[in-house]
Amino acid sequence: MHHFTARIEWTGNTGTGTSAYTAYERSHVLSVDGKGALACSSAPAFRGDGSLYNPEDMLLYSVAACHMLWFLHCCADAGVVVTEYVDTPEGTLASDAEGIGRFTEIVLHPQVTLADASRVDELAALHAKAHRHCFIANSLSTSVVVR
Repeated sequence: MHHFTARIEWTGNTGTGTSAYTAYERSHVLSVDGKGALACSSAPAFRGDGSLYNPEDMLLYSVAACHMLWFLHCCADAGVVVTEYVDTPEGTLASDAEGIGRFTEIVLHPQVTLADASRVDELAALHAKAHRHCFIANSLSTSVVVR
């Protein structure tokens, strides 16, 4: 069993706290002991600062990074040498009439370069194995698709 901790601190009090929905900033700082702090906000669609990371960005990053790390592990175990890996994950967030939202789908688009291009036919099975092992995807109720 593994245990992880983090700290999140709201830094958006402009002087009147949450006296009104428009009276405060969505800025906050994410930190983990022994690591640098990360300035964050909500997404611009939710009155946030678009120049900062938001929870939706980090969810996509978490799913894509976990998949990539498992995929690289699976490739190493299979003797498939990856020389480059780039992904551009996308997520669709939908909200109902009450404003309750959820991601309805996350799609990963990994682009993989191999040292031996003749082994490209093995990639689908290796991606499937990585997906089965991905801690983050296994923790979500939404569909995660690897294309």
